[in-house]
Amino acid sequence: MLKERFKKTIGRFSGDDPQECEERPEVPEGLFRKCSSCGKIVYEEDVREKLFCCPECGRHFRLDAWTRIKMVADADSYEEWDADMTTDNPLDFPGYEKQLESLLEETGKIDAVITGKARIYGIQTALGVMSSDFMMASMGTAVGERITRMIERATEENLPVVLFCCSGGARMEEGIFSLMQMAKISQAIKRHDEKGLMYIPVLTDPTTGGVTASFAMLGDVIIAEPGALIGFAGQRVIAQTIGQKLPKGFQSAEFQRSHGFIDLVVKRKSIKTVLRVLLESAGGTYGRK
Repeated sequence: MLKERFKKTIGRFSGDDPQECEERPEVPEGLFRKCSSCGKIVYEEDVREKLFCCPECGRHFRLDAWTRIKMVADADSYEEWDADMTTDNPLDFPGYEKQLESLLEETGKIDAVITGKARIYGIQTALGVMSSDFMMASMGTAVGERITRMIERATEENLPVVLFCCSGGARMEEGIFSLMQMAKISQAIKRHDEKGLMYIPVLTDPTTGGVTASFAMLGDVIIAEPGALIGFAGQRVIAQTIGQKLPKGFQSAEFQRSHGFIDLVVKRKSIKTVLRVLLESAGGTYGRK
C-alpha cells in the first residue's frame, strides 16, 4: 500500500506548476530514485530486487564495492587483503589530505579499490572491486599497489583473478606516481599470465582513462555490463580532436563489443554464473572446496 500511495503521489505532483510544488508532500529520503537512462522515477525497493538495475529500462546503476562483492562471492567467503593500505600526498597537492579524510567519513573506505580472495561457486579466486563512490575510483598509488599485490599473491597461490573495473582514470592529485601504476599492474598481469592463470576484467560504468589503457583491457576474457561507458578520453575531446561527429552509442559496452574491444556483455544477474563457466573452463578447480 505504501509503495502504491507514493507512486500515485509522484504522478500527481510531477509538474512545474508553482501551486502544485507548494502542495508537494515530503517524501522520505532514499525511497525513490530517478533513472538517468529512461528518466522514470522508480521505487528503491524495486531497484534493489533487480540487483540495482532500473525496473523500467534495465539500466545498470553503479554499485559500491562491498555490494558488488556480496553479489559475486559465495556467502562469508571473502578475505580482504591489504585492508590498511592508504595513500599519502606525494606531490603535496593542496587540500588532498582533507579530501581523503572526508571520503573516508562519507564512504567508510580508505581508497577506491578492495582486494582479496573469495570463492565463486566454490572456486578459490582473487577478487578485486573498484568503487566509484571514492573519487570516481580514480587510480592513485594505493589503488595501484593493492591491485598489484593482489595479482602477485594470486600468482604465488595459483589463483585466477577477477577484477571489477570502474574508474575515471588516473588520479591527478598524484600525477606521475598515478600513471606509473599502469605499467606496474600490467607487468604483474604478464607474470600471472606466464604461469598459465586466468585473468578476467569486468568493466562497469564508467571505465575510462589510464585504467582502460592498461589492466582493464589485458584480460583473457573481457566482460562488460550493459550500457557501461568504456573508453579512454571523453567523447567531446575526441570529437574536437578528429573534427567529426561520433556515431550513436559511441563508447558504450555494446558498441565496444560490436567492434571487437570486449568479448562479452553480460547482465548483472548472470555475471556470477558466467564467471563460474569461465573459471571452470580454464582447466582446473583452483582449490575448490
